[in-house]
Amino acid sequence: MLENIEFANPQFFWLFLLLPVAVLWYFFKRRQETASLKISTIKGFASDSLLPKLKPFLFILRLLALAAIIVAMARPQTEDISTKTKTTKGIDIVMAIDVSSSMLARDLKPNRLASLKKVAADFIKKRPNDRIGLVVYAGESYTKTPITSDKGIVLNALKEITYGSLEDGTAIGMGLATSVNRLKESKALSKVIILLTDGINNSGFIEPQTAAELAVEYDIKTYTIGLGTNGNALSPIAINSDGSFRYGMKPVEIDEALLEQIAETTGGAYFRATNNKSLASIYDEINKLEKTEIEEFKYTQFEEKYRPWLFLAGILLLVEWLLRHTLFKSFI
Repeated sequence: MLENIEFANPQFFWLFLLLPVAVLWYFFKRRQETASLKISTIKGFASDSLLPKLKPFLFILRLLALAAIIVAMARPQTEDISTKTKTTKGIDIVMAIDVSSSMLARDLKPNRLASLKKVAADFIKKRPNDRIGLVVYAGESYTKTPITSDKGIVLNALKEITYGSLEDGTAIGMGLATSVNRLKESKALSKVIILLTDGINNSGFIEPQTAAELAVEYDIKTYTIGLGTNGNALSPIAINSDGSFRYGMKPVEIDEALLEQIAETTGGAYFRATNNKSLASIYDEINKLEKTEIEEFKYTQFEEKYRPWLFLAGILLLVEWLLRHTLFKSFI
């Protein structure tokens, strides 16, 4: 009866201390009211009735009724808590991903592109309250997925990203400009681009500096990531007759000065990822920097449970009254 029950007024349980006092008072009073008579024999008064011995049962009923009333006064109740959340500061994010042939380099395992897709998927799953879109670029760029709150669509589109869908090259300015274009009409309070590349800008008809100025105009912050080890990396150097790549050691060339400039201009930050672990930590850091503000509302509904206890107390008192005025009437 008391399972999953809380009490609104537990201080009334102190009244249980009165029960032992009532028991002592009852036996003391009964002893005082009992007269004694000394006679030589009680043979003439012998009776087989158990009712006189059961008279204390009436007092027990009163005690149980009192205990039930005390529990009712403590107001037992069940609590049902429902929570609703409201996003008070939404963030729209576009992830611009380099898909040039150099992203197949194997300094990250199994290669740069596959490693990035895994880390990016984890990042997307950690942003349940934000809208996210995908832009891919190489020698040119296009929108893979417009900004959406449907993470399933974004994750499926991320899985589909492969090398070969665009002309080879690294058009950083184009990738950034396309990302800006996806966010410029956004009504979100915070707009962010995460631009990743492993090379230097060598393609496209939009300069990265121009694209960065467009981002500033639309109040879009850009985080840039340079991907690749320091020194040389096992990278595609030629295409075999069967269409597969031939790999060889090539120097890693990243225009870090340009990426730092883009980040600084737009109010973001530049990061360098030299292995799988550092790439994951960078996305974790961005996740911490761009916090979505959530307002939580808790609604608590209480269901009072004192009525059964009052009903029980009433039944006990009624039974005690009936017994007192029927079976035990001649003994009171």
